Amino acid sequence: MKKETLSGLVVSAAMRKQVISLSRDATIDRGISFLIKYKVSAFLTTDKSGRPAGVVSKTDIMGAYYAGLSLKTPLDHIMSSPPLFCRPDDSLESALDTMRSKGIYRLYVTGENLDDVVGAIAYPDIVGLLYQYCHECEYSTLKKKHIKHPNGKIRRYKVKEVMTPSVKANYMDESLICIMEELSKYRFGAVLITDKENRPRGVVSKTDLALSYKHGIDSQVAAETIMSAPVGTCSQDDLLEDAIHKMIFSDVHRFFVYKKDPWNIVGVLSLTDAARIRSGSCHACVSSRIRVDKHR
Repeated sequence: MKKETLSGLVVSAAMRKQVISLSRDATIDRGISFLIKYKVSAFLTTDKSGRPAGVVSKTDIMGAYYAGLSLKTPLDHIMSSPPLFCRPDDSLESALDTMRSKGIYRLYVTGENLDDVVGAIAYPDIVGLLYQYCHECEYSTLKKKHIKHPNGKIRRYKVKEVMTPSVKANYMDESLICIMEELSKYRFGAVLITDKENRPRGVVSKTDLALSYKHGIDSQVAAETIMSAPVGTCSQDDLLEDAIHKMIFSDVHRFFVYKKDPWNIVGVLSLTDAARIRSGSCHACVSSRIRVDKHR
């Protein structure tokens, strides 16, 4: 079995220690404010004793918007329960496997006391750790002066090897209700918005929808009313490490991928896709292991 960059690493190496939580009795309106303020995709809900009770994600918020629930509705009406947990000394590989098998974006990390939540681990955290390795690697193209690998030229991953091929797009004049149905059906975090000539014009994400919900925007308005523009893109032939670098420093979770012409969108690259490449952005990690001792 080949070694991967994550081999030997544990959850504590990548987890974020800040845990965002709200009482399950708090309102949806306050929950949206927390999502926006802390720039997270979900937060933990707690019972009256402060014990973890559930999780509210942007997907749950979108579902409430779609259903027409009042912003004053308590979070326990929409939360997912129970939360899924792991421990700080669990392997990162097992945490990633759990997230993928359960179809979830994050796990919460508990201490000795199972009710004591000490952190959270999500796909961006794992990608961030992999990116750190790539950035520090002496063979990385991100370094102005990188050295040649002793085994010769390194085969580096390109965006097209990792991206989700094909793109489901919606037209600018389609309603937010239609957008929410597409996001829910295909489990996307955002959808591309095009004009009638199928040229990319913007993006509607779950964050955009959460803000629309909070601001009382009718869910029947056209997508162009709330879409973000311009569309964040990269070429399918870009190096994966370059695309991840741009995503991290642009604070975005996805790029729409084009082939030759920026108008020709052929796929999507998300941080979730990047997390699947457990050996970083090239094959050097397999043939010449990066030291991981300092992260243990």
